[in-house]
Amino acid sequence: MKLVDQLPELLRQMEPQIVSWRRHLHQYPELSFQEEKTPAMIADILRELAFDEVRTGVGGRGVVGVLRGSRPGAVVALRADFDALPIQDQKEVEYKSKVPGVMHACGHDAHTSQLLGLASVLAKHREQFAGEIRFLFQHAEEENPGGAIQMVEDGAIEGVDAVFGVHLWSMFPVGNVYISAGPIMANVDDFVITIKGRGGHGALPEQTVDSIVVGSQIVSSLQTIASRNVSPLDHVVVTVGTFHAGDNNNVIADSCRLSGTVRTFLPETRDLAEQRLIEVAKGTAALMGAVAEVEYDRGYPAVINCDKESEIARQAALEAFGEERVLPMKPVMGGEDFSYYLGKVPGAYLFIGAGNPDHNATYPHHHPRFDIDESAMLVASEVLGRTALRYLEQHQS
Repeated sequence: MKLVDQLPELLRQMEPQIVSWRRHLHQYPELSFQEEKTPAMIADILRELAFDEVRTGVGGRGVVGVLRGSRPGAVVALRADFDALPIQDQKEVEYKSKVPGVMHACGHDAHTSQLLGLASVLAKHREQFAGEIRFLFQHAEEENPGGAIQMVEDGAIEGVDAVFGVHLWSMFPVGNVYISAGPIMANVDDFVITIKGRGGHGALPEQTVDSIVVGSQIVSSLQTIASRNVSPLDHVVVTVGTFHAGDNNNVIADSCRLSGTVRTFLPETRDLAEQRLIEVAKGTAALMGAVAEVEYDRGYPAVINCDKESEIARQAALEAFGEERVLPMKPVMGGEDFSYYLGKVPGAYLFIGAGNPDHNATYPHHHPRFDIDESAMLVASEVLGRTALRYLEQHQS
C-alpha cells in the first residue's frame, strides 16, 4: 500500500499526541518576536524524530526541519506558524492560556501541532518517498515585518521547488477544504495620520483650528477612495482603527492622531490607494487650516496562489474528502506573510474549516473566545501530506 493511502490511519493514531501538543501550546503562548520555548519544543521533537537536519534560529526564531526520502527527487516545503496575540483568553476550558494577556486566538498552535503530527508520520516512513520534504515552522506571522521574510532571507527555502501551507478557519464548517488559484489574501498596508491644528478654549472656537473636526472630516473623506476612486469591480478597504485627541472636555485639541489599515489585491490599486490617502489627508487638513503628516507603511504583499500547485493541492484534497467537502475559496481581505514564500517559489495556501457550534468554535479569529474543533487538525495534516507526496511523485528526477 502506498504511503499516501496509509496517511489517514497513521494520522488517526497520532491524533491524541497532536491534540496534546496543541493544548500545551495554547496554555503557553508566546508573542511575535518573543518566541523562545515554542521553537525549542519544536526543534526537540524534530530531533527525536531523527530528522536529517534541524536548523534553529532561522531568520531569528524560526525552525527548519529537513526530511529526505530514500532517493533523490524534488524538494517541497510545508509551512506552519507558531506566534500568539496580545489578547486575554476568555474561554473556560482546561487548556486556557496561562499567560496573562496573551493567547492563541488565530489557530497557530494548531497549525504547528498538525504539522508536527505529519512530520512524525513521514519521518517513520521516509523510505517510501523520493525527494525532500522541508518543514518550515515560522515565528512572528502576526506582526509586520513578519517572520516569513526573515526566514526567506536566511535561506529557509533555498532549493525548494514548491511550498504549501494551510490556515484553519473558524468561520467555515469543520472538515471542509477551500482552495483556489489566484489572489486569495490581500496586500496589507498601515498608516498613521498626525493632524496639527491650533488649540484653545472650548468656548472660543473661532480662535482655534480644531484638530478633532479636521480628523473627523478626514475619516469621512477617506471612504471616497473605495467609493469614488477605485472601480466597484476591484477590491479595497480603508479602515481607520484609532482616533486619539484631547485631554479635557472644555479644551479644543491642537493635535490628533489617526491610524488604520488599507487592504487591496492589485498592485495598481495598492499604489492608487496610497497616493489618494496621502492626498486626501493633506488636502483636507490644508482646506481647514491645519497640517497633516502621513506615515504610510507597506506590509505583507497579497497571497496569490499558483495555478499548477493549487490544482495539485485540490486533487489531493479531492482524493481524501470528495467534491462535497472541497470547495473554491473566495478571496478575503486579511493578510498573510506566506506571500513572501510565494514571491520566491511557486505554491498554494489552503483554508481548512474548523468551526463547530457543538464545540463552541464559532468565534472569529482574534476574538478572546476563539477556539477550533480540534478534529480539523487531522484534515489539515492529511491534506498537506497528500499534497506533498503527490507533488514529489509528479516531479521525480
